[in-house]
Amino acid sequence: MATGLNPAPEAPVLLAWARSAVQPRAGALAELAAHEIGAPVVRALLARGGIAATAVDALVCGNALGAGGNPARMVALAAGLPDRVAAFSVDTQCCSGLDAVAMGAGLIASGQAELVVAGGAEAWSRAPIRQHRPRTPEEAPRAYERPAFAPDPSRDPDLAQAAAEHAAQAGISRTAQDAFAILSHARTLAARASMAAEIVPIAAATHDSYARQLDAARAARMPLMAMAASPSNAGTDPRTTALSRLAISPQADGAAFVLMASPAAAARLSARAQLRWRAGMAIGTAPEMPLLAAGHAAQELLARHGLTADALWGVELHDAFAVQAL
Repeated sequence: MATGLNPAPEAPVLLAWARSAVQPRAGALAELAAHEIGAPVVRALLARGGIAATAVDALVCGNALGAGGNPARMVALAAGLPDRVAAFSVDTQCCSGLDAVAMGAGLIASGQAELVVAGGAEAWSRAPIRQHRPRTPEEAPRAYERPAFAPDPSRDPDLAQAAAEHAAQAGISRTAQDAFAILSHARTLAARASMAAEIVPIAAATHDSYARQLDAARAARMPLMAMAASPSNAGTDPRTTALSRLAISPQADGAAFVLMASPAAAARLSARAQLRWRAGMAIGTAPEMPLLAAGHAAQELLARHGLTADALWGVELHDAFAVQAL
């Protein structure tokens, strides 16, 4: 190391966290752009941590649907952070928010920043209309819902179809998926009061409105989203390994951020550390089976640090499909 440089600080600590309610597309947040959802969350986050906006060095924001630009810069300025604050937008699609937090930890651990706001903001309701530009004057623009995830179309399945195929291969029935989804909704409703403190009210959105009382009879009436083409390894009728709409997370609007600091900065600012960042891991997996990536990353992270799953007191997973959690 060159002489005169300070050593990199210790692993960062988390001072506070805040989020908006998660609202389905065309719901209570439908009129707001991503930065209009994210900015109130950032302001509340700083207030909860007792940190002035002038102390922030960088803001890292995950965003998958903004279609270019720098959404993080928009959030930072809308939240009233100083012009000097660095702003980094992260687009790794569904991994964007968590990757932004990992990047924030890296900025601190490498000594590039002392205090970072990191998280994600998404306004699916206001997402730009996407089109492929024509290659010839005779060709018309082609609208698309999501970008390609692999250059070879044969390795880039529809995500719902990939989930249905995985359910068939693993022998996980639609009945099991629906039961998990029903339980997930019930747990969310039961935890609504305890989650209220972390939610920043925006517009009329004061709680997660998607969760609702469900039962098996209602689940059975849900329309199918995808059906496995391959036979089940468990001998289950492929029709029972189909995905219903209930077993898929909704398209949604919302934002969530954490406030991270180096231990030295936290001490200097007399800020109380709530948690300590231990480690993170991002890996790739076969594009044909995206549901397995989170599990592979978790296993590799634990192995790298000589830990097993028994060391964990809890697991939080964005289970875009019930079969992924199962």
